[in-house]
Amino acid sequence: MKHLKKLAFAALLAFPVSGFAAATSATLYKNPNCGCCSGHAEYLKENGFDVEVVNTNDLSQLKAEHNVPERLAGCHTTLIDDYVFEGHVNAESIRQVLDSTLFIKGLSVPGMPAGSPGMGGEKQGPIEVYVLAFQPTDSPDVYATY
Repeated sequence: MKHLKKLAFAALLAFPVSGFAAATSATLYKNPNCGCCSGHAEYLKENGFDVEVVNTNDLSQLKAEHNVPERLAGCHTTLIDDYVFEGHVNAESIRQVLDSTLFIKGLSVPGMPAGSPGMGGEKQGPIEVYVLAFQPTDSPDVYATY
């Protein structure tokens, strides 16, 4: 019994508990020809997400199914748990939402801002992450700026 405890303790030191934590599953829907969407999928993988990439030629239908307002549409849509993450949302904001109890549909970074995670180019200024509310408004709340 004494040796079993030592063996268990040694195993914990060799394999930290965080090593046993499962990656968060994400499904990223993108146009088959979009390179920046693939870049964002790689960014998410580098930040601990288990990303399945689904190529589709009907992103507008997916966005409609999830009530993503046109003005908040990004170039790809990522579904994680019951949340929608639209466009190049940074991993920190995604994690904060997943760890919170906020009553929101998700987050959005509309368009394809240069320098955002997965996009090439230099960042031209702060990038705003908007709240995707269950009841869309004309002036969505800013969740974060990075």
